[in-house]
Amino acid sequence: MDEIYTIGERVGGLLKARGETISVAESAAGGLISAALLSAPGASSYYLGGGVIYTHDARRGLIGLIGEQVIMDGASEPFALLMASSMLQRVGSIWAIGESGAAGPTGSRYGHPSGYVALAIAGPIEQVSTVQTGSNNRQDNMVSFACAGLKLLEEVLSR
Repeated sequence: MDEIYTIGERVGGLLKARGETISVAESAAGGLISAALLSAPGASSYYLGGGVIYTHDARRGLIGLIGEQVIMDGASEPFALLMASSMLQRVGSIWAIGESGAAGPTGSRYGHPSGYVALAIAGPIEQVSTVQTGSNNRQDNMVSFACAGLKLLEEVLSR
C-alpha cells in the first residue's frame, strides 16, 4: 500500500506546481485513488472531490449519467473516459480520473476477467489505458488499479 501513497504524493506535487485541480470517479479501486491523492499535505489545493461509482444508481446520482449511458459496459475505456469527463464537468476540476474494472475474485457482468481495469484521464489531454493483472485477489487488484490510475495521471501531467 505504501506505493499508492508515494505515487499520490508525486502526483499531488505535480498538480500543486501546475496550479491545477483533480476529481476522481472510481469503481473497482474503491476509493483508493482518492485516498492516495488526499494523503499528501496540502491536498485541498488540488483535490476537488470524487466518488466511488459502483452501481447504476451511483452512475445516475453521482455523475449524472442517463439512458443508455447508465447500462454501458462499465469496464471499457470509453466508459472510464465518460466517468472521468462527467466528474470533471460536475466538479469543475481541470483534470479527472475515471476507473472501472473487475477486482475479483470473479469477473465483471460485462465479461471481463478478474484483474481487468479500464482507466481514463480527462482534461486538457485525454488518455485511456487498460491493465490486466492476471490475478483474482481482490485487495491486490484494487491497489494495482489505483497505482495504475495514478501512474497514468502522472504520465499525462509530466508531458
